[in-house]
Amino acid sequence: MEVFEAILLGLVQGLTEFLPVSSSGHLVIANDVLGVNLNQEAMLTFGVVVHAATVLATITVFWKVLLDLFTGLFKFQINPQTKYVLLIVISMIPVMVVGLFFKGWVENFFGEGLKLVGSMLLITAALLTLSYFLAPKNPKPINCSRAFTIGLAQAVAVLPGISRSGATISTGLLLGVDKKEIAQFSFLMVLVPILGEAFLELVKGEFSPASSGISTVALISGFLAAYISGLFACKVMIRIVSRGKLYWFAIYCAVIGIIALIW
Repeated sequence: MEVFEAILLGLVQGLTEFLPVSSSGHLVIANDVLGVNLNQEAMLTFGVVVHAATVLATITVFWKVLLDLFTGLFKFQINPQTKYVLLIVISMIPVMVVGLFFKGWVENFFGEGLKLVGSMLLITAALLTLSYFLAPKNPKPINCSRAFTIGLAQAVAVLPGISRSGATISTGLLLGVDKKEIAQFSFLMVLVPILGEAFLELVKGEFSPASSGISTVALISGFLAAYISGLFACKVMIRIVSRGKLYWFAIYCAVIGIIALIW
């Protein structure tokens, strides 16, 4: 992987991680279009690096919220911050179960490539469309059952082409959660799973250039590109969700999905 390819893929990851258009699906498409042809191990390494960059972008945008949550959590008493952290933990259960016990099975069963990505993008488009037309008008708070259901949507998004933010935000809206609340919750609930995956890969030594075949310069360049573009996309997405304009992304996902299937 050349440095300019790492920068382009990092930009794609950063922009599409927060927008409901599937970052993993776009990485597969961009990798195919650019002809990078990374092996599975290299794609995993690069994917973890750029995902870690978007996590850092999330922390940068929501640092005040996170500081408030940690401050309340370490008071070791039942308060709004503790309850919110509990909801985040509940939402992480499905994706942790899939990641620990079924990730390999899912990858082997569904495979990868443009056909899978195209099909899953069409599902993402359907979810976004349903959330626009069927979302209840009276907002409801996130409770334990809604947090778990949103977590199930995140677990399904392990498939490339299913947008994580699109699936979780759409599910939250269909459950009647307030737009601003579900946008924040969707971005915060992914922090621990991605950081956990990055830590596991670091422990296994998958980040060394010798094992992945990707140079350190390329990995750093991809990380910085994903972080900068992720900052922009995160702030933009919060405004878009607040205004309820997700149907434009449904159209985009449908078009890109069809193109991927034809390609």
